[in-house]
Amino acid sequence: MPKPHKFPTLYNEVLQINISKLKGWGYLDPEQIKSGTLNWSRNGNPTGSISIRVNTHSEQPYIELKYNFKDEPRNYKVYLTSTPSNLNRGEIWYFICPQTKKRCRKLYSIGGYFLHREAFNGCMYETQTQSKKYRRLDKTLGVYFKCESLYSELYKKHFKKTYAGKPTKKYLRLIEQIQKAESIPYHEVERAILS
Repeated sequence: MPKPHKFPTLYNEVLQINISKLKGWGYLDPEQIKSGTLNWSRNGNPTGSISIRVNTHSEQPYIELKYNFKDEPRNYKVYLTSTPSNLNRGEIWYFICPQTKKRCRKLYSIGGYFLHREAFNGCMYETQTQSKKYRRLDKTLGVYFKCESLYSELYKKHFKKTYAGKPTKKYLRLIEQIQKAESIPYHEVERAILS
């Protein structure tokens, strides 16, 4: 009798709260209390929504999360901590996971609570589920298959190609990857796929 398949939960596919995005949206400005709503969608379809309230004015900064999970209301705090940047430009913020008490920059929602990734068993990142052949192909020819997304990123509405008259690092990286992708002969891609 064959072993039953186990399909792990993928971190890439669950709802996440990223501290960098909160900072970019102005939630982590010093000495303030700010409320808002976080929304998630996939392919234009809404997949989730929660209300948040971030308090950086408190002696112990926190983010308060309010949402329903399977018609059950959830309301809890995730404490925040910060350390001075090694570039002397402000603070680097972290969540403190309510369960593991570890510092982290992302919280994942699996089973209804937003926690550090080590709070969950049997979960994986998408790349961990890929075969060795696929990972080898991605390493050598992955840029070829990502060429279309590289072009779309390059031609986004507000993409900055230069800053102070010099090309940006991101622009140079994209150009390098596009050139690498275009230098791969098609017969090499075909041979790699069929082998």
